[in-house]
Amino acid sequence: MAKFRYVAMDSKGSEVQGSIDADSQSQAVTAVRARGLFPTKVTQVSGGAKGGGKAAAAGGAGLSMELKMPKFLQARVKAKQLMVFTRQLATLVDAGLPLLRGLRILLKQEKHPALREALTGMGEAVEGGGTFSEALGQYPKIFDPLFISMVRAGEAGGVLEIVLERLAEFMEKAEKIKNKVKSAMVYPIVVLIAAMGILIFLLTSVIPKFEAIFNDLLEGKALPVLTQFVIGISSFVKDRGIVVLIVVAVFVVANKLFGKTSTGRVFRDRMRLKMPLFGPMFMKAAIARLTRTLGTLMSSGVPVLQALNIVRDTAGNEVIAQALQKVHDAVKEGETMATPFESSGVFPGMVVSMVDVGEETGALPEMLVKVADNYDDEVDTAVEGLTSVIEPIMIIVLALIIGVIVIAMFVPLISIIGSMSA
Repeated sequence: MAKFRYVAMDSKGSEVQGSIDADSQSQAVTAVRARGLFPTKVTQVSGGAKGGGKAAAAGGAGLSMELKMPKFLQARVKAKQLMVFTRQLATLVDAGLPLLRGLRILLKQEKHPALREALTGMGEAVEGGGTFSEALGQYPKIFDPLFISMVRAGEAGGVLEIVLERLAEFMEKAEKIKNKVKSAMVYPIVVLIAAMGILIFLLTSVIPKFEAIFNDLLEGKALPVLTQFVIGISSFVKDRGIVVLIVVAVFVVANKLFGKTSTGRVFRDRMRLKMPLFGPMFMKAAIARLTRTLGTLMSSGVPVLQALNIVRDTAGNEVIAQALQKVHDAVKEGETMATPFESSGVFPGMVVSMVDVGEETGALPEMLVKVADNYDDEVDTAVEGLTSVIEPIMIIVLALIIGVIVIAMFVPLISIIGSMSA
């Protein structure tokens, strides 16, 4: 019986370490899996066959076996993790370390399974004579076209460390603006869910009790119209709640399927940009993203047509993507970028003016980054303003709904109390 040390992942994707006794490495792996874990490394530390003991004495490490997590259980590489990796690699390359050595150093300290696998594969590809951009292209689920194109441009210009630094800064600012938009959406969603829960509770539990009281005490007298309306809604929700849930589920599924079509994506994204309160914020966030992406690509040496293609594919909004396609086609025909920007009718006048000035002065990448900085500030202001506006609106709406229910239930009670007093 030998003792094995293991490193494994639990069902939540967290790393777990421990030791286990087994006759062989395969039995140790089986025993670890029996505990509901997914082993990534199993190492013999003591006991076992003589060969294993000699190996341990000679090398001090014993036997080891690397195991890969199933793909569906591997956690995705988050933007923050990729940003940290990019900045660390930029620092190492800028310090004069060869790229391959930098990848090996990052591999030793990396804990994320998918990123470890990518670092191992990229190191082998670079060691075999491939370029770094080609190695990145082997992992499209981790590194998007924007990342790969900028690295390719950095390799061609001999400024890989500068490009990696720009990439890290770009991802930091993109993540920052994304989190701001999410934070603006969290409050109304939470309040809406709480309001729906309270409303369903009132309609299914409280109002039916009042209905029974009214039937007993009013002796067949007609209820006020408002009370009949509220009781009717309560009866419908209580008796046909499953039908309502099915209808909502069908609507959600149909909306998802419709959103996967080209027409559906355009319609959904156009409505998103025209939403009251939220629409202007979504537009500003989208413009900040595309101008920063385009400016970063062009300043890194990516050709303008290729940069426009990448921005189009990463726009995140089909309406803006179609507008960028028109810009791409116009620039391909020899036109300036400002004219199709203006004719698309999507971009604000300030963006068009800054692009026009940038083209005239030959400083378009810098102008685009300034536009992005300006719209980042506007998104900050929009989020703060939206939060201050939504709170009173939600309170007023909730007060109206609860007020209608209370009035509908208490008007008959007043009539009952009056008749009893008489």
